Amino acid sequence: MQTIFGAGGVIGKGLAAELHKYTDRIRLVSRKPLATAAGEAWMQGDLTKRNDVQQAVAGSKVVYLVAGLRYHTETWKVQWPQIMQNVLDACEANQASLVFFDNVYAYGLVPGAMTEETPMRPCSKKGEVRRQMATMLLNRMADGRVNAVIARAADFYGPDAPQSLAQIMVFDKLANGKTPQWIITDKTVHSFTYTPDAARATALLGNTPMAYGQVWHLPTDPQHLTGREFINLAAEVFGRPSRRQLLPAFMMRALGLFVEALRESLEMNYQIEHDYRFDSSKFFKAFPHFGWKNYRQGLEEVAAWYRGGGG
Repeated sequence: MQTIFGAGGVIGKGLAAELHKYTDRIRLVSRKPLATAAGEAWMQGDLTKRNDVQQAVAGSKVVYLVAGLRYHTETWKVQWPQIMQNVLDACEANQASLVFFDNVYAYGLVPGAMTEETPMRPCSKKGEVRRQMATMLLNRMADGRVNAVIARAADFYGPDAPQSLAQIMVFDKLANGKTPQWIITDKTVHSFTYTPDAARATALLGNTPMAYGQVWHLPTDPQHLTGREFINLAAEVFGRPSRRQLLPAFMMRALGLFVEALRESLEMNYQIEHDYRFDSSKFFKAFPHFGWKNYRQGLEEVAAWYRGGGG
């Protein structure tokens, strides 16, 4: 049995499909009902409730924590540590291995490329929460109480990734014949992880014994594109003119007075104002035959998804 917490999200959905390569018993855990395929079983569960998590983990060999929360700092401060504690306790009690799908917030502003060896020096409140979660897990790993993997991804792009910066500001605009947008500056580098590759790699790590006890950066195109270059490539693939609209920081702050999601994202502006380089060299060396998508290939699949009725 392999169990997915957060099975209804973009990574959870892709992960469930990939796990069929490794097992015929998959448990999907979410608050809301999910459609299931052969070999899958849905279980309702609230990750903030200890008993729900214990019941969901029971009988599991591998547990994947790929859940998301409302993008709100105070919610994160309260619920994420609680969720991590519940999941760690359940995995330890049931001798289940854990794969934690993480982001890069805990690194903070990094000069140069982010690697698995980059120290956690967050410069945001949400980054502090992610550091706390990662530290909880790393301590439990160091004590030998939980066998685990931390899998980190850069910002997302891909078919049907509705919460991603790329889809909201670039792909949706291009698909509807509108001018794509970017925030603050399009001259800095910004890495994006392709969601189908992230899901496939997470399944691979969870089913590779030697991967445990380590942090891994999920496969991400090593070509470091600026925001402008990413938009231009996307426009070319979508068959649209290469133009864009920049939203300055003062406009983001003004809009943030009325839109919670924008207000909550302001502390993360450093990721756009400075180069955001994500390095997956460790993964590429360990899994040389993985077959990841470069930006053009990924964008072509995104455009095909829109042409097929997505969005």
